[in-house]
Amino acid sequence: MLRPKKIVVIGPESTGKSTLCEQLADHYKTEWIPEFARNYLLEIRRPYTYEDLLYIAQGQLEQEDRICNSLQTPLVFIDTDMYVMKVWCEYVFKKCHPFILDQIVKRKYDAYLLCNTDLPWVADELREYPDLESRERLFYMYKDLMVNQSTPWFNISGDYDQRLEKAINIIHVLNVEE
Repeated sequence: MLRPKKIVVIGPESTGKSTLCEQLADHYKTEWIPEFARNYLLEIRRPYTYEDLLYIAQGQLEQEDRICNSLQTPLVFIDTDMYVMKVWCEYVFKKCHPFILDQIVKRKYDAYLLCNTDLPWVADELREYPDLESRERLFYMYKDLMVNQSTPWFNISGDYDQRLEKAINIIHVLNVEE
């Protein structure tokens, strides 16, 4: 069975992660794995808890495995992984579930695209940090994680078109599209 190359898109909220995943999937004629948390949080209609984040992490991974195991294309784009869950847990609750930390060690990806905070903030009912200071603090938490792990990672910035062009060029240089 073909194992698709996995490109993970991470970064603070409202940095264009989902848009970039969707654009890349369209460009490469493949699938992208959306953020499980979005639908879950819209359904529960209450403030989330620390335990909800564990459920979200498990749901994200189940969704990733299900989609990756059914793909017949060489690439898949993933909106959110366990690094995002780690940052979320630690930023909000000052601790992280051991399950999430274990999955960070076990899961392997082919590249990370770290979305910068230079896009304008777009409010929605789930987003919590509209101020640039918080968004930049979160960005640097992600960047610190990227610097201290071994998977290739790339900073993605600019407007939506520039981000897409940069990501396509990175994927080409990595030679992971085949």
